Amino acid sequence: MPIWFAYTLIVLLVITSILLTLLILLHRGKGGGLSSMFGGGVSSSLAGSSVAEKNLDRYTVLVSVVWFAAIVGLGLWLRLQLNSVS
Repeated sequence: MPIWFAYTLIVLLVITSILLTLLILLHRGKGGGLSSMFGGGVSSSLAGSSVAEKNLDRYTVLVSVVWFAAIVGLGLWLRLQLNSVS
């Protein structure tokens, strides 16, 4: 496989790692978390808050699946490269 494939996976892995970290920090924990800083902690509008939390959960799962796929793809690429050298 070409080397640009590995570089693409590395760039994708870095971007999704940063994005995943930010999305996890936005989740509301027991103490409120960083999501309360951006209006997620306001409990006056319960419907808007739950929709925002559901969407945040969906985005987090989507980014984590892409992150996991990038790791598996990079591992498979490395294994193919090591097998072709020896």
